[in-house]
Amino acid sequence: MKPRYKRALMIVAALVVIGVAALLILNALNSNIALYVTPSDVVAGKAPQGQAFRIGGMVKDGSLKRDGLTVHFVITDLVKDIPVAYTGILPDLFKEGKGAVIQGRLNADGEFIASEVLAKHDENYMPPEAKHALEQAQKNGNNNGSAK
Repeated sequence: MKPRYKRALMIVAALVVIGVAALLILNALNSNIALYVTPSDVVAGKAPQGQAFRIGGMVKDGSLKRDGLTVHFVITDLVKDIPVAYTGILPDLFKEGKGAVIQGRLNADGEFIASEVLAKHDENYMPPEAKHALEQAQKNGNNNGSAK
């Protein structure tokens, strides 16, 4: 084989290896992405189907019920509510009336089955996405209420 063909073959082989590596990295990143969705978006059917995502808002007062290690509660954006079930130990700061971000999947019954629960870590903190979503939901809720 001539040196020119060997060099071309090496370049093609290197490109194939780089392409396969990039494909594997992109596939791994795509499977680990958890989109943020508000309760209003979930009710509107905008939540990813069959894929894990994050939902955030406030834990509705009076909704927290414990059944052994399984905890049932309702997350709300002050307009729409989503029932949540979580099996495990909740963070110390998790309380009714406080902000939370929950990762998991929506089941066929419309209940959110959580795999991870994150509670805000001080009185002034709320994830920017959650704060914006709550403000938007309140605006839309007020607009919808005044149009009736």
